[in-house]
Amino acid sequence: MPLLNPFEVLETLHMIEAEKLDIRTITMGISLRDCADHDGATARRRIFGKITRCADRLVAVAEEIEQEFGIPIINKRIAVTPIALVADACADESYVAFAETLERAAAHVGVNFIGGFSALVHKGYTHGDTVLIRSIPEALAVTERVCASVNVATTRAGINMDAVREMGEIIVAAAARTADRNGIGCAKLVVFANAVEDNPFMAGAFHGIGEPECVINVGVSGPGVVKSALERVPGADLGVVAETIKRTAFKVTRMGQLVAQEASKRLGVPFGIVDLSLAPTPAVGDSVAQILEEMGLQRCGAAGSTAALALLNDAVKKGGTMASSYVGGLSGAFIPVSEDAGMIAAAREGVLSIEKLEAMTAVCSVGLDMIAIPGDTPAETIAGIIADEVAIGVINNKTTGVRLIPVPGKTVGDEVEFGGLLGRAPIMPVSRLDSAPFIHRGGRIPAPLQGLRN
Repeated sequence: MPLLNPFEVLETLHMIEAEKLDIRTITMGISLRDCADHDGATARRRIFGKITRCADRLVAVAEEIEQEFGIPIINKRIAVTPIALVADACADESYVAFAETLERAAAHVGVNFIGGFSALVHKGYTHGDTVLIRSIPEALAVTERVCASVNVATTRAGINMDAVREMGEIIVAAAARTADRNGIGCAKLVVFANAVEDNPFMAGAFHGIGEPECVINVGVSGPGVVKSALERVPGADLGVVAETIKRTAFKVTRMGQLVAQEASKRLGVPFGIVDLSLAPTPAVGDSVAQILEEMGLQRCGAAGSTAALALLNDAVKKGGTMASSYVGGLSGAFIPVSEDAGMIAAAREGVLSIEKLEAMTAVCSVGLDMIAIPGDTPAETIAGIIADEVAIGVINNKTTGVRLIPVPGKTVGDEVEFGGLLGRAPIMPVSRLDSAPFIHRGGRIPAPLQGLRN
């Protein structure tokens, strides 16, 4: 990639200082396939050794780059091979000890999160998948950095409704196990359709089986930069809006690729991808919702929100792919309610509903993300919401995910604080209609016709 010229350097510095531009994460992907063993203790010893060996300099190198380039790198993370695959060889009846090993390794190298306590069950379960999923509530309760994900559907396989039902129950159990912390275990758990193998963002990151031994992936951000750019074209038509976003995404992605390549070189690890996703924070001015409002919506959730988000997502991808040949992950716009000041405000005012968010997920990066719901929501209702969201992913051949938090003891009208980047959220209402007979039918919803592409 060509060097930045002096004008671009000054422009980037302004974006960092005034518009909250940052590298949201440097994530090292590490394969653990060679750590499998019939003895669980041996496998865990190998896992700890490999993670700490590969990631020993990750945080130090990221901090060096921050200092030298003046670019904030908010999170340093690790993603590993789905533990259900690695632990399947052993006879353990619980994988909580594997989660604890991941926690110790993450703490040892100093990363914020480690993803990959995961299972891929879109077409069925192995023994390892079954054990891992049943271990999730306790595993998330006894760890702080470990993140879990379960892929329950793909466009090629359809939707595993037995897994959907079970994940509703697992989410309720994870909330109960962390009731003293507002159900925060659920904030580290994502249920996916069409999960990708190179996603650097938590909680859904894992190192896919098609990935190299070790790799560096970078997730950029910059909602504040995009909003500031739109403020400079007030009243412009939507074609100009799209072009402005596209040009801004190009600049943001160039910075991300520069950081990724520099980290790759210093660590001696291949560069994988840049994820273009606009990832908001609870800070005012760093909000995807406020970008939509800058386009002319009174509030995110108003009529036109889905169209505005579609424009934003498309323009971000067009600009980013011009700046880097290796774009991957999710790449688009995230709409996590608790992590976005504009989304929080809209949900608090009652103008943004789960149903409207669901419609918006058809055109953006992921799905129903970081949504707090009443603690007494039935597992079958949660499963129904998961089924609806993954159906959007399956039919549209895109990644969708669900990160719902049923907050014990809280109901509509209450608000809950999660802290840090996880933010705060008003409790949003869910349908009180009964989904249980549908959910308990089980089986697999067949793949759609568009899944037959060969």
